[in-house]
Amino acid sequence: MPKQYVDEYEPLLIRGIKDKRRLQLPNKSLLLAMFAACVGGTFQYGYNVSVINAPTMYVQNFINLTWMQRYQTNISQDGLTLLWSTIVSMFTLGGLIGASIGGTLSVKLGRRGTLLANNTFSLMAALLMGLSSTAGSFELLIIGRLLSGINAGIALCVQPLYLGEIAPTALRGAMGMGTSVFITGGILTGQVMGLKEILGKEEYWPILLSTTCIPAALQLLILPWFPESPRYLLIDKGDEEACKKALRQLHGLVDCDGALEDIEKERSNLVGVHAKKPWELFSDRSLRWQLLTIILLNAAQQLNGINAIYFYADYVFRQSGIPMDKIPYATVGTGACECITALTCGLLIESLGRKVLIMGGYVLMSICCVFFTLTLTFQGYSPVFPYLSMVCVFAFILSFGLGPGGVTNILTTELFMQTARPAAFTIAGSVNWLSFFFISLVFPFIVIGLQQYCFLVFLAVCSLVATYIFFCIPETKNKTFVEIQNEFQSSKNKLSRSDGAGTILLSTSI
Repeated sequence: MPKQYVDEYEPLLIRGIKDKRRLQLPNKSLLLAMFAACVGGTFQYGYNVSVINAPTMYVQNFINLTWMQRYQTNISQDGLTLLWSTIVSMFTLGGLIGASIGGTLSVKLGRRGTLLANNTFSLMAALLMGLSSTAGSFELLIIGRLLSGINAGIALCVQPLYLGEIAPTALRGAMGMGTSVFITGGILTGQVMGLKEILGKEEYWPILLSTTCIPAALQLLILPWFPESPRYLLIDKGDEEACKKALRQLHGLVDCDGALEDIEKERSNLVGVHAKKPWELFSDRSLRWQLLTIILLNAAQQLNGINAIYFYADYVFRQSGIPMDKIPYATVGTGACECITALTCGLLIESLGRKVLIMGGYVLMSICCVFFTLTLTFQGYSPVFPYLSMVCVFAFILSFGLGPGGVTNILTTELFMQTARPAAFTIAGSVNWLSFFFISLVFPFIVIGLQQYCFLVFLAVCSLVATYIFFCIPETKNKTFVEIQNEFQSSKNKLSRSDGAGTILLSTSI
């Protein structure tokens, strides 16, 4: 065939291949592997975040009773608040510890091996929290929450890594949304389990807190039937036969050859490159923009106002006339709203792309911040404003779930090659947990100082992040990891060329 026809039709052929990728559906084995990884992974994070809210009063009564039995006096209000805050905040401290060791464990034990070993923390936490009432020891609750946090920190680091590496290129976004779907599913399940009709009565609170062992047991039963990450097997371990076997099980016989070719291309680009430590990423100039991007996005995921919305939700529901005993059901509605949005994002991400969803989410959240500030300000002027505030609550949650809630972890997977990815997740996870701790510590003071105008702070955060995404982050949909790295390198070269002679002169003078 003449070269001119090859040149003319080659783009059409490439587009046809990409369209075929886009139409690809996951096989049953891949979906079950995703379920097995998520149910004992980020589902646990969501579940443990929400399940502690329902028994707040009962646990505080238990602390007071235990204190009385030990010291024959009631605990002071400040002491009770301190102990309760410690129980709640231990989860955040554990999460930071888990995130800091998750990347290292994923290199030493493998992605699947780390997820399986991580269930040890969950089972120990369930045992300690379940026995705390019988043993008359609130210290067991503190240790149990710390262990739950370590479990969640490791899961948030390693599970997206596993999903991103087992997924075909055309389904990487949809598979990655499993992280967000199961987090929101865990939050919703925790809210439902805390209802009085299920385990929300006072005598059941130790059982409620110990139910965290159920997802762990499910993962231990199901995940061993599925293989280790094919990328880890070939690039990190050099086991080509195990990699081929894993690809055949996860992708099927038809698609495994193309996936193997992608992995081999990535391996050839990483010859002689060892797995990087987190601190080595900071000194690698070729990863500067990728690193800045994941730090910014993971910090923004906690600082964008989603925690403030949940804080204000009860107040808005009360102002709207919802009876106090019915507010838990309205809260379940917010959890269901976020879960449905995460599922919707999973369906849209391969057609609309990552950039549109995450940037659109932050733009919509910025708009919601403006309207929520206005409706809270004019709350007493008309009976319609409390209902408008409720609309803003649900709109903000929908906007968060549509983009920032799910796409952030996917981008952390996609912006790095195999040797840098575990270290990147360690940094991203640490930033996320530190931001979570920071907003938990500072937010009460922001509310006291600014009241409803606190959402103007979150407006600034959402607007700045949306602007950064628009100008600095490329679309990663339907691209291999090698292609994404090449795009970042070309963007970097353009920036270097825009510096012009100044850069060249500087280099010459040195």
